[in-house]
Amino acid sequence: MKEPLRQQLEFGLKQMGLHYSVEMQQKLVHYIQLIARWNKTFNLTAIRDVEEMVSKHLLDSLVVQPYIEGSLILDVGSGAGLPGIPFAITSPDKKFVLIDSNGKKTRFLVQAKIDLKLDNVEVIHQRVEDFQPMEEGHRIYFNVITARAYAATDDILKTTAHLQDDDTRILVMQGKLDRQIKSEQYQLVDSYSLDVYGLDAERQLLEIKRSPILEA
Repeated sequence: MKEPLRQQLEFGLKQMGLHYSVEMQQKLVHYIQLIARWNKTFNLTAIRDVEEMVSKHLLDSLVVQPYIEGSLILDVGSGAGLPGIPFAITSPDKKFVLIDSNGKKTRFLVQAKIDLKLDNVEVIHQRVEDFQPMEEGHRIYFNVITARAYAATDDILKTTAHLQDDDTRILVMQGKLDRQIKSEQYQLVDSYSLDVYGLDAERQLLEIKRSPILEA
């Protein structure tokens, strides 16, 4: 492992008020090195330079980690595992389900799970609309659903509706802020402006929940 990458990561994390163990930081660096290696043939991400990945992939994902609550999290359209794998590395006590319909990307996710020894990750190769998780005959609902560069907000809400209950928090990562939600079934709980060290671009986070049912 190239030590300067971990030092770059550690410095960026400190600037953002985030603190993770050296072991976690090493796994995070190993992860982006895996992306860089697989990128040569699988085209996982447009970013080719591993040093750029520190800010544009790792820090850009981990800035949302403090908002992750609950024990079961779904990362929709996970792609190369962003933000799901950085979350899983830094929150080993939580379970993360990473779903994507692209076979090449899910093959990478499975290999990353093995190489990084992430027992708290489950990889699903499927369209999220068709995903019907069950446990002991009961439907599973997620505590948190995350989406980064996946789809328009209303599309995210619609395609994951069957995976939500009234307590599910949907966290949508955006560039330019767009607080509009067309569906009256949902409400915007809050929006957060995110400061990502080393990234000269706007970053926003929407927190959305189902609207409470009003009794007549």
